[in-house]
Amino acid sequence: MSTQTKTKSKNQRSNGASPSIVWFEIPADNVERARTFYSKLFGWKVDKFPGPTTKPYWLIDTGADDASRNGGMLERQFPNHSITNYIAVPSVNRAAAKVEKLGGKICMPKTAVPQMGYFVICNDTENNQFALWEADEGAK
Repeated sequence: MSTQTKTKSKNQRSNGASPSIVWFEIPADNVERARTFYSKLFGWKVDKFPGPTTKPYWLIDTGADDASRNGGMLERQFPNHSITNYIAVPSVNRAAAKVEKLGGKICMPKTAVPQMGYFVICNDTENNQFALWEADEGAK
């Protein structure tokens, strides 16, 4: 048995939490077809978002105890729009600046989800899309 202790990354020491995936979104050319596929494949519940949205949006309930393992479904926004994982960070502004410093790109700037938080859509150095998420109930 090893007596070595696991060391925390600089990021964990500085903000008390490790960035982790907290949400996912599945784009679809045909939302009804995709809803049926994922519902039958995994038993997920996919329902239209009950509140106001700028574009049609569906919530995916994976049945997990932890709500952060759930996601959303939306109509495909552009030809190469792929599944997007949302990663929690303490500040989307600081994380977005770091994305650019490391050679990534900002595809959609800081956007509010009222009363929930903010997100920024990015591409990494390999052109993979992901999102930064900052929870903030005061978001407007």
